[in-house]
Amino acid sequence: MRRHKRIKEEAELNVTSFMNLMIVLVPVLLMNMVFSQLAVLDLRLPSGDQPESVVNPEDVTLNVVIRSQGFEITRTYQQQTESLLTLPKNGAQFDFNALSQALQDIKKNPGFSAKKDISLLSSPDIDYQTLVTVMDTVRVYPAVVAASLVDATLFPDISLGDAPEVTP
Repeated sequence: MRRHKRIKEEAELNVTSFMNLMIVLVPVLLMNMVFSQLAVLDLRLPSGDQPESVVNPEDVTLNVVIRSQGFEITRTYQQQTESLLTLPKNGAQFDFNALSQALQDIKKNPGFSAKKDISLLSSPDIDYQTLVTVMDTVRVYPAVVAASLVDATLFPDISLGDAPEVTP
């Protein structure tokens, strides 16, 4: 038997419908796209063990100690740390509003009015979301200025560190 080879014609590629789809789809997707917003905080590490000539011992540092029981606001002056205020948890939740109000009251003190730095000292069992919320709380607070709500600054320069051990 003899086989005949058929001559195949080249198929023509029709991309018109695909191009029409892309012409409509690309602008619609671009108009509906949500541009992600990233917030970046400039953090500093605590000074640590530096020579005494570099660290000014007259400088007062303000600390917020975050423990599983609540917040403690302390100040360190000439290597002496004293507790200013203890804010226990409100039930099972941290009381961020009380922390903000306490820091606003401290900021009104003439000794801390020009201060922009604060140290957050957290214990290892504190979760990340709590730490981020505390960072937002100590940076700014909502204030009413000329009948509009604005973010007023408290302590924008944040340092992170480990909380000191609890002594019995």
